[in-house]
Amino acid sequence: MSTLTGQHLGFGVVSHYQGPDPEHLVAEARDAERLGFDLFALSDHLHGDRDTWEPWTALSFLAAATERITLATDVLGLPYRAPAVLAKMAETLDRLSHGRLVLGLGNGGYDAEFAAFGLSMRTPGQKVAALDEAVQVINSLWQRPTTTFVGRHFAVYDARIEPRPAHPVPIWLGTYGPRALEVTGRLADGWLPSLQRLGLAEAVGLRDKVRAAARAAGRDPDTLTCACNVQVLLERRRGVPGHVLAGSSQDVAEQLVAVVRAGFTFPLLFGLTHPETRERFATEVMPLVRAEFVRA
Repeated sequence: MSTLTGQHLGFGVVSHYQGPDPEHLVAEARDAERLGFDLFALSDHLHGDRDTWEPWTALSFLAAATERITLATDVLGLPYRAPAVLAKMAETLDRLSHGRLVLGLGNGGYDAEFAAFGLSMRTPGQKVAALDEAVQVINSLWQRPTTTFVGRHFAVYDARIEPRPAHPVPIWLGTYGPRALEVTGRLADGWLPSLQRLGLAEAVGLRDKVRAAARAAGRDPDTLTCACNVQVLLERRRGVPGHVLAGSSQDVAEQLVAVVRAGFTFPLLFGLTHPETRERFATEVMPLVRAEFVRA
C-alpha cells in the first residue's frame, strides 16, 4: 500500500516528455528512484501537436522497470475514461506495482482536447457533478461486492470488479472552484493544485476550504494529503515569474520550506528535466528541507 498519505513529507518528479524514446522514460524514472524521490508522475494530454505519452500505458511500463518509487497521474482528465473502467484499471496497476499507485484525477480543464476526440463536453457545474459521481463510483467498486449507482452523468448496474484492491488506492483531486473543493474534502484522499496557477497565498486559502469540507463530512482533515505542483529553477535569472521557486539550492530550499509550512507537504516538481538538475535537487535541496522538519 502507498505510504503517501496524510501529512507525510515527500517529493515527486513530474516527467518532462523528451521525444518518443521509452528508454529515456525508464531512465528518468529509475534516476528519480535512485535519488530518493518518493513519486514519479505523468500528465494526461492525449490530443495536440506536442508529443506525449498516454500515462496509464506508460506507468504500467514503468511499474515493471522500477521497484520502490510511487507512480502517479498528474492528473487524469475525467472525460477520457469511464469511472468504472478506471476503477478496474487502477486496481490492476496498483496490484502489478505492489501498491505503488496514486490516482490523480481532475474534471478536465482543457475542453479543446475532449472536443477533438468527440468526448463529453460539460459546463463547469456539470464537470464538478461528474467528478463527484466518478469518485463515488470508483470507491464503491473498490470497496463493495457490487455497485448500483445512477447519477446524472454516470451509471452502473450491479457492477463488480474482482479482485477488488488489496488496500485503499489514494485518490488526489486537482480542483479549484468552491464546489470542487467541497468534493475533494468530502471524498478524496488528497488535493493536488498547481502553485503555477494559484500562488501560495491563494492556495492556502483554498486548502482551508478543503479541510473544512472534510470536517463537515465527519473526516479528519489531517488524513488528507495536500500536495502541489510547483516549478523550480536551480539558478538565478532575471525575469523569472513569481510563481517559480528559483535561485541557489539554499534559496530554493528556503522557498520550499515555506510551501511545506503552509501545509503542502508533498511538492511535485516541474523543471527537473536534466539528470544533473535532479541530482542537485536531490543531494542539495531535499536534505535541507527534510532537516528543517526533523528539527521541528
